[in-house]
Amino acid sequence: MEKLEHYRELVKKLINEYGQYKPRYGDIEVQKIFDVQGDHYQLMNVGWHGNRRLRGCVLQIDLKNDKIWIQHDGTEIGVANELVEWGVPPEDIVLAYHAPYKRQYTGFGVD
Repeated sequence: MEKLEHYRELVKKLINEYGQYKPRYGDIEVQKIFDVQGDHYQLMNVGWHGNRRLRGCVLQIDLKNDKIWIQHDGTEIGVANELVEWGVPPEDIVLAYHAPYKRQYTGFGVD
């Protein structure tokens, strides 16, 4: 299987796994967003807690330059570590939520 297609499947697996968890409070809809053509993937929580509107991104991941770019990771575990456990080389994972000058110190990809 081509590397990029393999990474697509892993990212979808992450979104689907974390998408099973619904917040314990409020009337929250968990939205799984898959833009396969643009290689943009998100997991969102949207809804209400009483009279308060809630909307938040749990995960935002892009695939570009044959790498997995984690734009936002709102999980406790850290999905980059899960991807490494699933066989993705750390240099193919970019923690895009870190400034470019800091990425060299993360143990993951730089660009």
